[in-house]
Amino acid sequence: MKLPVMPPVAPMLAKSVKSIPPGMHYEGKFDGFRSIVFRDGDEVEIGSRNERPMTRYFPEIVHAARLQLPERCVVDGELVIATDNRLDFDALLNRIHPADSRVRMLAEHTPASFVAFDILALDDESFMDTPFAQRRTVLERALADAGPPVHVAPSTTDFELATRWFDQFEGAGLDGIIAKPGDSVYEPGLRTLYKIKHDRTADCVVAGFRWHKSGGVIGSLLLGLYDESGALQHVGVSASFPMKRRAELVAELEPYRTDAIENHPWAEWAMAEAHEAGRLPGAVSRWNAKKDLSWEPLRPELVVEVAYDHMQGNRFRHTAQFRRWRPDRDPRSCTYDQLEEPVNYDLADVLGAG
Repeated sequence: MKLPVMPPVAPMLAKSVKSIPPGMHYEGKFDGFRSIVFRDGDEVEIGSRNERPMTRYFPEIVHAARLQLPERCVVDGELVIATDNRLDFDALLNRIHPADSRVRMLAEHTPASFVAFDILALDDESFMDTPFAQRRTVLERALADAGPPVHVAPSTTDFELATRWFDQFEGAGLDGIIAKPGDSVYEPGLRTLYKIKHDRTADCVVAGFRWHKSGGVIGSLLLGLYDESGALQHVGVSASFPMKRRAELVAELEPYRTDAIENHPWAEWAMAEAHEAGRLPGAVSRWNAKKDLSWEPLRPELVVEVAYDHMQGNRFRHTAQFRRWRPDRDPRSCTYDQLEEPVNYDLADVLGAG
């Protein structure tokens, strides 16, 4: 492979802002694996956000790149999988598997798509120092004849349309809007773009915690919501605390550790079949098998208000942010009913939105 921009390349990133900034280029924020695809003839490599190749996990995208991308190019985008016309991040996670036979079976049964939104090189020319507005024009021309599973992310400079997209696209599984300054050059690894995500709150039961990796202080709170059957489902964690606050939480949680395992709704977490059946804490991390995911139970009597941006199925897609304790709330009132449901929106309409 010999291209004007060679792997690995760290993708350009975005920083969170509260509202959509005016006067920029806007795209939907696709919830997938950030990937940069390098193609030089039959040679294709898929780079990831951590600059490690993901080529072996997505053979169908390698094949599609040879058919749909220009002969020699470097294209930035997102790997996604859709289920029932909605982005499905869990299905994408399942694709990271050590067995080649499993990878190829999943590539056939749950194929991925590549949504392109930037171009770094074409033929012998690098566009790293070219303003984004011009790169976008090059991208649209270079991929004008591309077809599924390769797509070009819809883009607009219309602020009002971007505002509508922010509300509509969530129904297809997107988790916000990306705003890109038209004069920005491509700066690997730097947060020079802007992301705007939904900000919502929910009251959750705190049913356990994990110790911090440094030891002696709280690492994360394990959150639960009651489903229609009355079962407490593990929906995510709250983990972003200053070190002083982590130490304070030890004393605040201590009273709820007494006799916590007796009749605990997640007492069966250690059973292997429990991990297969539902979302219980304690399973091995798909990304880091050596990561300690052991946890300490708490009597499910504490209620916390957390901020979240996006649901993936029946759980929080990202780490929830601690807002405050809610001693006035009955834990049994912490149900899925309180969560706002986005209006359903077809992913095909998103991809055809420009």
